[in-house]
Amino acid sequence: MKRLLAVVLGVVLAATACTGGTAEQRLSVLASSELADLGPILDELRADTGIRLDLDLQGTVDAGTALTPGQYRHDLAWLSTDRYFQLKLRQSGFAGERPASTRIMLSPIVIGVKPAAAAALRSRHPDVTWADFADAAAAGTLRFALADPGRSASGLSALVGVATAAAGTGAALRPRDVACDRLRGFRAGQSLTADSSRELAALFTAHQGDADAVIGYESTLLSLNASGKLAAPLELIYPRDGIMQSEYPLLLLDPGKRAAYERVTEWLKRPETQRKIMDRTLRRPATEGVPLEPRLPKSVGTALYFPDDQEVVDKLLAYYADPRGRVPGHVLFVLDFSGSMRGGRIAAVRAAFDALTGAGAAEFERFYRGERITVIRFGGRILGERDFVADGPAGLAAVRGFLDAADFDSATAVWSALAHAYDRAAEFAKTEPVSIVLMTDGENNAGLSADEFLRRPTPSGVHTYAVRFGEADGAELGRVAQATGGRLTDATSTSLLDAFKETRGCR
Repeated sequence: MKRLLAVVLGVVLAATACTGGTAEQRLSVLASSELADLGPILDELRADTGIRLDLDLQGTVDAGTALTPGQYRHDLAWLSTDRYFQLKLRQSGFAGERPASTRIMLSPIVIGVKPAAAAALRSRHPDVTWADFADAAAAGTLRFALADPGRSASGLSALVGVATAAAGTGAALRPRDVACDRLRGFRAGQSLTADSSRELAALFTAHQGDADAVIGYESTLLSLNASGKLAAPLELIYPRDGIMQSEYPLLLLDPGKRAAYERVTEWLKRPETQRKIMDRTLRRPATEGVPLEPRLPKSVGTALYFPDDQEVVDKLLAYYADPRGRVPGHVLFVLDFSGSMRGGRIAAVRAAFDALTGAGAAEFERFYRGERITVIRFGGRILGERDFVADGPAGLAAVRGFLDAADFDSATAVWSALAHAYDRAAEFAKTEPVSIVLMTDGENNAGLSADEFLRRPTPSGVHTYAVRFGEADGAELGRVAQATGGRLTDATSTSLLDAFKETRGCR
């Protein structure tokens, strides 16, 4: 009898060791919120290994911010990406041992677009870029849903994609590459937002008429298409100018749990587990040799570089979240129409405005939906003045038409014209952000002097961005621009369009 009891006890102990039984081990995991869909997979992990993962679901950026060496409150972290966390470690000067990291699965950040909107995008370029998408948003022809970049990795990755396209360097963004004006047009198209990609998918499903596109994980958008809840399946666009890939690394925060961590990662990386994850969540396998599900294209294009400078990320988030940028701005263009502007010079001005109004290639610097524009033409006096709103092709065409005037003047009253612009700006600045762009090719020979202008009171926060063209006095223009909080751009050494782009700065 004793021998039989010992055998039975041995079998029970062996079964307990294999399945976890009553000796279940629990690990606390700080996890990206979209990992809630892994519940059934984690139930199988628990059954097979005896290890239970308790997920504390948060937005990825929030989670990365909460991870501080020496103050970890979880055993593991499982994020859609740990790039933000690794950047934080590097910038803090942390010299200790970094958490072990194992890549578990992958999903690129892509754009899901309704069929009609996708056709419109592809009519411009067959291979759509982030620049094309941002341009359509600025023009008011496309509205999109995006998770909050300050909390969600998918939202932050989209900002990196747009800003990288705007910089045009093809390299990791540097602080000087990030300009708030280049994000404003893109942001003008955002119509829906949520704290996480999971919440965003639910919001878009409930308000499909409020957006033409959704930016998010490939897996999330494919799952939306498979849900049967959309009026029409979304077409997934993989921007040609770069893709940010989420790799869902599992991080070991508590070294004392290494044995359990290794059992978990070994189980998750098994080919059979990877197939289950792919079949159930449409995330790509991280283990080589696992055939892709048919809906997952083999190639997603070139990879984007995540910024390696915390200042870049801080600027992206600050500019996008700035409440002042939520109100469409107002730009007053004060343009010299003195006689010296006839011919090639006025042609350059008109070509620049063609680009800014969408008839040329200005993309990130173009006027965006809702933005207000006032054009003041001057010589020795005000020759013409008109207000416009960037509310569609007709309104922008009217801006170009206004510049077709041929009533040039023999004198140049630069500072009187700028004083008039400030009188107008004082009205507008009560309700909206305002800036002034002054362009001249000659020296002031009528009306107020620069010193007389500078003695006049001007509304707070309204800056002058001066553009020097031809023989204009750069020193005097620069002095006045600086006094108003603006700056001087020299169009004698670059194209006028590039000079105007420089003036589309933050207000």
